[in-house]
Amino acid sequence: MTTTLLIVILLSLAAFAALAGWLGRRNITRPMVFTAVGYGLSHLPDMHGEAVRGGMHVLAEITLIIVLFADASRVRFKALAQSYAIPLRMLLIGMPLTIGLGTLVVGWINPATPWLLCALTAAILTPTDAALGQAVVESPAVPGRVRDAINVESGLNDGLALPVVMVLVSLFAQSLGEAGRDDLLSFTTLQLTLGPAIGIGIGLVGAWLLNQASTRGWSTETSQGVFALCMPFLAWIVAENVGGNGFIAAFLGGLAYGNMRSADNAFVHEFMEGEGQILTALTFLAFGAILLPIGLEHANGRTLMLAIAFLTVVRMLPVYLSLVGTDLTTYERLFLGWFGPRGLASIIFALLVLEHLHFAGSDEMLACVTLTVALSVILHGLSAGPMAGRFSVTQSQREET
Repeated sequence: MTTTLLIVILLSLAAFAALAGWLGRRNITRPMVFTAVGYGLSHLPDMHGEAVRGGMHVLAEITLIIVLFADASRVRFKALAQSYAIPLRMLLIGMPLTIGLGTLVVGWINPATPWLLCALTAAILTPTDAALGQAVVESPAVPGRVRDAINVESGLNDGLALPVVMVLVSLFAQSLGEAGRDDLLSFTTLQLTLGPAIGIGIGLVGAWLLNQASTRGWSTETSQGVFALCMPFLAWIVAENVGGNGFIAAFLGGLAYGNMRSADNAFVHEFMEGEGQILTALTFLAFGAILLPIGLEHANGRTLMLAIAFLTVVRMLPVYLSLVGTDLTTYERLFLGWFGPRGLASIIFALLVLEHLHFAGSDEMLACVTLTVALSVILHGLSAGPMAGRFSVTQSQREET
């Protein structure tokens, strides 16, 4: 990476930090800004080198590892069982319906696509990213249960979608002749057993050790945070080196760590609000610089139709149906369905698929994912503030009557 390119990136980060409040009041979000900056940088010759591309890919993977662990560590099983009926419905009913409906829609719009690839595309585009609708999560106007539902769902659905993606990758590889039945069974078994086992083991042992150290006064608050941030990478590295899935390990390690830890995970959460935001910004910059130009180059009418469908009916109808029987208003159900922005997880899942498989139509699949994320960055970013504000208007009308 040249000095000029590095200076531009640092100046972009500094400028956004200085203008974050002003931009936020105009519904201009961090992902919007850095996707645009990245796309502008894509025209520089330096952005097309293998070293830059490789570095950007590593950055995205690091960000996803931390996000998976941090989001999962916030979930408490007791609270989930007692207070999170809404996100559980969205995850256990809405998410499978979304993958199923998405599979049908891909097959309908592009009948030549193999059904396994239809399902794989749907699974890649199912996880949501609350970072793209941050104004919703942070807005006091939005009812607490709606904010909690968005936070919990986006925190868990990427980790839950990953095993589905990996199984579909294995099945699709076998259908292409790139893996035999024995290879498929062995790969899938290792991915879905070693990854979870290692992640849970490291999360439990790590939390127990830190509990002992903090109880005896051997560690400081800052050092406990450093310890916590080592856990997802340790889980990822160990799992990958023994044939498991490192991302699944990081996700389940976060669940185990968060529920075993006797104290709260304030440092991890504060890290995600500070340094984690820088990583997320750089990831969207990489998306705009590298993936977006490729996606636009291979985009066509079918990929645009799919992107629009996945952001609307494929997401909103299953979520709405999953919430039938709750006391949520119609607007709240539609609101939760609309705020299913696509981001980091979809980007990484698509890259993982293209790393493992070589098939006809891969460029079109990448274009579909890229367009969906790009439209999500714009539409969810612009609509977050106004749609959140409607809750305040509704509440005022109720008080007047």
